[in-house]
Order: sequence, then structure tokens, then C-alpha cells
Amino acid sequence: MHLLLVEDDPSMRSTLERALSRRGVRVSSCDDGARALAQWRTSAPDVVVLDLSLPGMDGLLVLESARAAQLSTPVLILTARGTVGDRVLGLNAGADDYLAKPFDLDELEARLRALARRGAGPQAPREEGRIELGGLAYDKASGAFHHAGQVLELTPREAALLQALIVRPGYAVPKERLFALVFPGEAQVQYEAVEVVVYRLRKKLAQTGTTLMTLRGLGYLLKAG
Repeated sequence: MHLLLVEDDPSMRSTLERALSRRGVRVSSCDDGARALAQWRTSAPDVVVLDLSLPGMDGLLVLESARAAQLSTPVLILTARGTVGDRVLGLNAGADDYLAKPFDLDELEARLRALARRGAGPQAPREEGRIELGGLAYDKASGAFHHAGQVLELTPREAALLQALIVRPGYAVPKERLFALVFPGEAQVQYEAVEVVVYRLRKKLAQTGTTLMTLRGLGYLLKAG
């Protein structure tokens, strides 16, 4: 796995470089936002670890610029900003996962390898805008889900959550990203509201040949069976 580490703290950067290199990760590093964006364009990393507090060009702007330039590399935000609002802000900007400092190195490695697999992993069978998983089918053009020839009746929030999961079958989607997609711009909504939508959706999927799983600390995933 080739990792681009964007971190302006010299001690943190060198510690992560040494620790991850010992675990078989090839690490390229950078301490400046603008240089990081240029390095990202040319080095084609498998995963990017991005600190938000960077000199010159902060991490959110780096991320937004990368996504605008169609750089689709999975990104894990690593920062001391640990509030739900900051996490949602980062995920809305295009991040794939979020880990607040201080953190456990084993958890960081697990999340990075999960992101690398997600970036290179197989997708559900598709044909002309259609995704199928187990007995569930998703029509991308209409946004409708079908089971056994019938439209699955979902609320808009349930549909938004299910759409986010079915495009990455078998891979965990962080709870923060789901919150940003299901409750966009709704600052008054409690973070735990995602769990209510998951609970209701899980009951509706019970007979479809798909399972909505909770992975503690990683998020939710959808799989066949």
C-alpha cells in the first residue's frame, strides 16, 4: 500500500512514517497543503492521510480541490478536531473516514487498509445504471430499489442511506459519512439519528437477501445473504 501522509507536525509525521513503514506501508509525506496537492496529483497514492491544520492551504481546501480535480483516492482525515460538526464538515468535503487524535496505531492501520481495499475492491454487478446485491436491485436512474419485481417502499432518508451502502457492497461506510448524506445541513438533528434510520431500514431489508451490518468503530456495510 502506498500512503501519502500530509501532516505538519514533524514529530507526528516522523513517528507515523517509521511505524507504518515497519508494517509494510510505503509512506510519502508532506507538511504543506499546496505541495501536498501537487504530490497527490503525481504520486497516485492508494490512500491519503490528511491533517486539517496545515500551513498555507488548510486540509479542507486541499480535499475540496482534489475532489474538484477528480482525484478519487480514499482519504482519512487525521486531526485534533474531534467534534461531530468538524467530522461532518470533512466528510461533506469528500473525506472517506475520520480519526481524531490521539489514536491507536492498530486502529489507524486497520482503517487505512480498509480504505485501500475499498478503493480497489470489486463493485456489485452492474448493467446500464443497475446495481444488484442478493435479492435487491437498485435503479440509479430512478433512484428506486426493487425486490422480487416490486418496488421497495423507503423513506427519503432510508433511500439515501441504502444508496450510500449499495455502491460499496461489503465495505464499511463510516457513520459520519452516512449522517452527512442522510441529514445534509440539519445541524439540529442528533448524531444518533442515523441509528434510527438503520434500525428501520434493517427491518425492511429482512426478506431481500441482503444484510445491513454494524461494524463497531468502522460504520455500516451491506452484504448479500
